[in-house]
Amino acid sequence: MRLCIPTINERGLTARLSPHFGSAPYHTVIESDTGEASVIVNEHARHEHGRCEPAKGLEGRGVGAVVCRGLGRRALAALNGAGIEVLVTEGWTVAEALDDFREGRLASMSWEAACEGVGHGHVDGHGHGHHHGYGRG
Repeated sequence: MRLCIPTINERGLTARLSPHFGSAPYHTVIESDTGEASVIVNEHARHEHGRCEPAKGLEGRGVGAVVCRGLGRRALAALNGAGIEVLVTEGWTVAEALDDFREGRLASMSWEAACEGVGHGHVDGHGHGHHHGYGRG
């Protein structure tokens, strides 16, 4: 399966995950079977709250799932509406997230776990200022 993982740099498997999908500067697209990675610039990284268009940057890339640490409810709805599953990882590198995927340790992002939008704890630069409390079990 082709996965999209939001990252803060372009280092392939060693890339560090962005704490939030919508504001990630890059999206590392990785083949889960082979580990082959490519990186795309997230042209939607800078946006007003509620104006993120996450599915647009992934159109035509064959992405079956997004693996991330967090995202907003509008992004969750848009991705799910485009047929892209959203999975939650606690990993901090693409390799850790890929390992979690391969080992079946990821759960689907629930509506309740997604960020609610404006006023939900983001700090300067649209970064994450709170912990979601995702666990592996």
